Amino acid sequence: MAGNQTVVTEFLLLGFPLGPRMQVLLFGLFSLFYTFTLLGNGAILGLICLDPRLHTPMYFFLSHLAMVDIAYACNTVPRMLLNLLDPAMPISFGGCMTQTFLFLTFAHTECLLLVVMSYDRYVAICQPLRYSSIMGWRVCITLVAISWILGVFLALVHLILLLPLPFCGSQNINHFFCEIMAVLKLACADTHINEVMVLAGAVSVLVGPFSSIVVSYAHILCAILKIHSGEGRQKAFSTCSSHLCVVGLFYGTAIIMYVGPQNGNSKEQKKYLLLFHSLLNPMLNPLIYSLRNREVKHALQRMLLKERAS
Repeated sequence: MAGNQTVVTEFLLLGFPLGPRMQVLLFGLFSLFYTFTLLGNGAILGLICLDPRLHTPMYFFLSHLAMVDIAYACNTVPRMLLNLLDPAMPISFGGCMTQTFLFLTFAHTECLLLVVMSYDRYVAICQPLRYSSIMGWRVCITLVAISWILGVFLALVHLILLLPLPFCGSQNINHFFCEIMAVLKLACADTHINEVMVLAGAVSVLVGPFSSIVVSYAHILCAILKIHSGEGRQKAFSTCSSHLCVVGLFYGTAIIMYVGPQNGNSKEQKKYLLLFHSLLNPMLNPLIYSLRNREVKHALQRMLLKERAS
């Protein structure tokens, strides 16, 4: 029976079942969002590289977050835009597996980077006198390297379990990119182990790290409330508020998608939620950091003044 089945060598991303006019409208809107994502995160990277006052651990971590956001968007959005123009354009098996692997790599890495950034804020506010000794450059580089290595390793585990599965019959992936759960639905074999690993991976990189972030900010809040100076409290809150907004957006959508119930009528809603997660989150992150962070705004003002003077 297995010999009569046709092995799938390419997939068709169903994307959004909309009319041609709406697809053209979405193409223009998503292209605009994608451009803002690249420009915003690129501006954050440029400011951190060019302004010596931003050469601190906090902005070192932020620069890697910006790189992840650029890579995150570049992995999914261009293909989605092509599909809006030509819904019948297939994606090769290798291209689909690569997209799945890269998405998981960047998602895991961003989870871990947000934990590292919360630890940095915890040390800065709860142990300010020991900050420079604890958060030395060797420690910072090590923490970022561990985040990237673990991100690649965890994604590789999912890919190793995914590649041996036989894919036959239907080629239609009910998503706008090769999301792992949508791809698993097309496998002609038992995918229980894969689904358990996806859930276990989500719990390990979402629930665990999110819990540690909550604990860190509980300590930070207690430390801030002990500050007598109103100006000191405001400064401490301003350094944490941007990170808290990013954490809320990223972890909130990710936990709903991968830790919440996987069955029921919410599958289509989760597809749109993942669109927000992979397209709007990377666009909003630099906006949040630039609007709510005085040092970033001052760095931008200094760069603009230099440009005018030159």
